[in-house]
Amino acid sequence: MEFDLIELIRQRTAQPRDDVRLGIGDDAALLAVPAGQELAVAIDTLVEGVHFPRGTAAADIGWKALAVNLSDLAAMGASPAWALLALTMPSGDAGFVEGFVEGFSQLAQPHRLALVGGDTTRGPLSISVAVHGFVPPGKALGRSEARVGDAVLVTGTLGDAAAGLQALQHPTPGEQGDIKLRDYLIGRLNRPTPRLAAGIALRDQAHACVDISDGLLADLGHICVASGVGAEIEAALLPRSSALLGLHDDTTALRFALSGGDDYELCFTVPASRVAQVQADLSRLGCGVTRIGRIVEGEGVRVRGHEGDWLKTRQSGWEHFA
Repeated sequence: MEFDLIELIRQRTAQPRDDVRLGIGDDAALLAVPAGQELAVAIDTLVEGVHFPRGTAAADIGWKALAVNLSDLAAMGASPAWALLALTMPSGDAGFVEGFVEGFSQLAQPHRLALVGGDTTRGPLSISVAVHGFVPPGKALGRSEARVGDAVLVTGTLGDAAAGLQALQHPTPGEQGDIKLRDYLIGRLNRPTPRLAAGIALRDQAHACVDISDGLLADLGHICVASGVGAEIEAALLPRSSALLGLHDDTTALRFALSGGDDYELCFTVPASRVAQVQADLSRLGCGVTRIGRIVEGEGVRVRGHEGDWLKTRQSGWEHFA
């Protein structure tokens, strides 16, 4: 049974690449890093009931397991190449595996990402994916180079995934229009879009970059700590979707946008003089981008409210062992 499942995974995720010398089927993969490239590596684990609700469709789990890792590569300005998959399941459920690899492949194939190995084992449902990508030497983005005077920008919209999770956990009857809005938010939770093209476009423009997995305040806070700076953001500028604003009042929508996790958008800093160019470049890629604040001397992240007052906020974000 185990080898049948491995063969199913191999067939459904096949992706020819010249830099894969030996892929699934041996004790280890043999991979060739192209000349003139550095290797960026990231790994994430998703656990049922922690990172996705019980009952989530297998295809959505497959998509998200890969997406959260590709988002890490995007934040580094890396282009994806290979992945490893460790799949732990309560039983050898071929139907679940078929759905999982369908969702995984739907995201992997457009990016020419090859699954080159992994493991399957029995236990509570959890998935670990390790991704490998390439970035030219000296071009990788990080968290430690934000500078006082930089503008702070984000891609996409914020708070949708957290609102989607609430919609799943607390379903309420409503009009057909409300159902469509909830479905949109749940879709943003289950199938986030890793901003890979945006990350590559930012290689020579951004000083610092992070993906928003634990919430804007927490993740921008990581940039501030690593760079030894502070940040001020404007609540009125935070990009929020019509679905989020259609279902929630402004106070709730703002809370989701500031502290909600799982959006997997990029938050980055650029010199103020380059904001217009960056916005034009990312717009051409079909990726919305919004200036939300600036980097200042000091520490931590402060949020200015609609009336010009500084809001009281929690900046801890998601912590697994809190």
